[in-house]
Amino acid sequence: MTRLKTLFDEESKANDEQLGPSSCINVESVERLNEKAFPNGDLYVGDFKEILPHGKGKYTWSDGTVYDGDWEAGKTAGKGLLIWPSGAKYNGDISGGYLHGFGAFTASDGSIYEGHWRMNIRHGYGKKKYSNSDIYEGEWKEGEHEGKGIYFWNNGNKYTGNWKRGKMHGRGVMEWINGDHYNGCWFNGFRHGNGIYQYADGGYYFGTWTRGLKDGKGLFYPAGSKRPSLKKCCTSLGYDDDHKTVLPQCSSLHLEEHIVKKPSIKRSLSEKISVSGVLKGSGRMSSKTAESSGLSDSGREFVHHNSSGTFSFDSDAGQSELQENTAVIYEREYMQGVMIKERIRDYNELSKKAEKKTKFHAKETQKSSCVGIFKGHNSYHLMLNLQLGIRYTVGKITPVPKREVRAADFGDRARITMFFPKKGSQFTPPHKSIDFYWKDYCPMVFRHLRELFKLDAAEYMMSICGDDGLTEISSPGKSGSLFYLSHDDKFVIKTLKKSELKVLLKMLPKYHNHVKEHENTLITKFFGLHRITLPGRRKVRFVVMGNMFCTELRIHRRYDLKGSTHGRITDKDKIHENTTLKDLDLSYEFHMDKSLREFLFDQIADDCAFLKSQQIIDYSLLLGLHFRAPEPLDGLVEPPNISPNMQSSPAGQGLTADGEVLFPSKGFVLLAHEPSSVNTDPGPHIRGRALRAFSLGNQEVDIMVPGTGRLRVQLGVNMPARANHKLPQDESDSAEVELFEVYDVILYMGIIDILQEYNAKKKAEHAYKSVKFGPTTISVVEPELYANRFTNFLKQKVFPGQP
Repeated sequence: MTRLKTLFDEESKANDEQLGPSSCINVESVERLNEKAFPNGDLYVGDFKEILPHGKGKYTWSDGTVYDGDWEAGKTAGKGLLIWPSGAKYNGDISGGYLHGFGAFTASDGSIYEGHWRMNIRHGYGKKKYSNSDIYEGEWKEGEHEGKGIYFWNNGNKYTGNWKRGKMHGRGVMEWINGDHYNGCWFNGFRHGNGIYQYADGGYYFGTWTRGLKDGKGLFYPAGSKRPSLKKCCTSLGYDDDHKTVLPQCSSLHLEEHIVKKPSIKRSLSEKISVSGVLKGSGRMSSKTAESSGLSDSGREFVHHNSSGTFSFDSDAGQSELQENTAVIYEREYMQGVMIKERIRDYNELSKKAEKKTKFHAKETQKSSCVGIFKGHNSYHLMLNLQLGIRYTVGKITPVPKREVRAADFGDRARITMFFPKKGSQFTPPHKSIDFYWKDYCPMVFRHLRELFKLDAAEYMMSICGDDGLTEISSPGKSGSLFYLSHDDKFVIKTLKKSELKVLLKMLPKYHNHVKEHENTLITKFFGLHRITLPGRRKVRFVVMGNMFCTELRIHRRYDLKGSTHGRITDKDKIHENTTLKDLDLSYEFHMDKSLREFLFDQIADDCAFLKSQQIIDYSLLLGLHFRAPEPLDGLVEPPNISPNMQSSPAGQGLTADGEVLFPSKGFVLLAHEPSSVNTDPGPHIRGRALRAFSLGNQEVDIMVPGTGRLRVQLGVNMPARANHKLPQDESDSAEVELFEVYDVILYMGIIDILQEYNAKKKAEHAYKSVKFGPTTISVVEPELYANRFTNFLKQKVFPGQP
């Protein structure tokens, strides 16, 4: 006879996190008795049905484990009490030998969980009091905090909000015992995204965070200031009326309801310097003295996950100070917690600026060419139609055996057309949108392109057609196009004009050949071309592209660079956190490794030659910059003793060919490429193979980024460089001060907007504008001149060679 298996192992494994196999019994031959002793020392007292325990019964194992409760056909089922030799016990529902349903579990360390279980795992709603008196109450998934929940630390700190895999993730509010509050986005246990930090003395900071550090632009209202209008602050920072911005972690913030109204409290000087908001974690206690600096209000926070499933925090959140002039507001910009810009603004001036932006935003929305498409059919229906169509098309062509692309696969006639009625049909499912017709252009060509880009069909569908949906984002240009972003940031979907669709279909054969021959091409990756026909015969055309800024690093600046000057500057009153700036806004030049620069311009030459052959103009280089926190300027040191001919990487010690120290960097380290150490999976933004760096002996390289990890360096992706800030003549008179002159950056780039053909209409526009503004300053010029000007601008002004 085999013994009844325990649900837990011996006491060394019998903590509240480790659950074992189901309890069951296999009895070879037993008489119908109310009490049965087994040769191995186990004892059962209770009801039987035939030869198996059934009904009420108590089973005692030889090691002291006891179960007293309901049985069904030899298995524990119903309600019962389990007691282990370690002192742990469970009282609640059991099903099929598993803890399943609702029950209370007391661990040997004294922690208590009361809530729902699924197959021996905490799953559902429950409350746990840890042995150190921390308390979590909320939703659980597979044994970890996931969903909505509230956590109380034993020192009085509290977090209320969303969780994922046991960590604060999504929207949430943190309340420190010292009176400080943070309401905003969290990611993997860190403040990450948009949020508002309210200090106990009444000050506010509206801004963005990355991995617990202030990172990006924000507004600081000192204690005693007029209570800020959240709508105006969000408008000033670049959010819309619903406080939305393009962030996958936390798509919407409605902060007004969570601001805690407290009277302004004057503090002594010692209180301002010391940190009173230190968080004490479960079993850990740590504090750091805030660094007093007139330039920094970092609000840093470091979050750790300990063995009990709770968090400990170190907080050096600087305290806001009372100002004599309560109308003063600070516009600040941070990089990884280091403030690089500060501008003092008057409250009334800022209010007028916010109102002006709001009016401009409304005016631009009315001008949008896509608004007239819907007339009662909101973009949600359009998004749902798009997901249904792509799911249908990809599912239809994926099973088709692989073959070479044929001439018949190109052109307007190579398409799949399908009608999607709301109630469903023989071929389509019922859906919650409106009736629509779907057209998929050149499906076999785009399937082959996805294969060339090494993109898995299932991954493609999950990104675009998953339950998380798509995020609508505003257009950075004048086209009025509608943009959607996939939930994982991998894909951008853009509406096209009919003329643009025709250009893409016309160039598609040559485009297909170009990406086959040039795996490192910087030209936009196209993954699909579609058309939706709505009731009333209104047609909306879409193209699916790779997102060039798909990275876990924050993009601090975005530039759209053409090489022309007319109209290529942004009104300062219209600039916000996510504004895509233009040529004349660029105040940096970038120096990179010699080999990386050669690879870059070799590919730009090939790509421009292709675009010139297709008579394409008006394209641009989309450039994204991730800045690393700069070192203090007084940190410059004498160069070490090295060979005068040695050249380090731009991410190394900051040495030129003659050994001069430009800027001591601790930001990046270039390492020889190791495929086993980095993620080499292809994606929508990945371009070909790893690049070789001159500074590492022409080896393929990876880049080590502190706080993030090791990244693969590829053309247009994760490219390290040194950004030199070009000081304007009137810099000394400006109210906005750039605190550093040299930065370490990581570059992301690609060539976009390649669907404008130099046709008769563009030739007429060129003739008119060349007379009015001059032929060299305007964007509309013939293709060869455009390509040469574009390349020369990038070589001379953006990525100049070493001096």
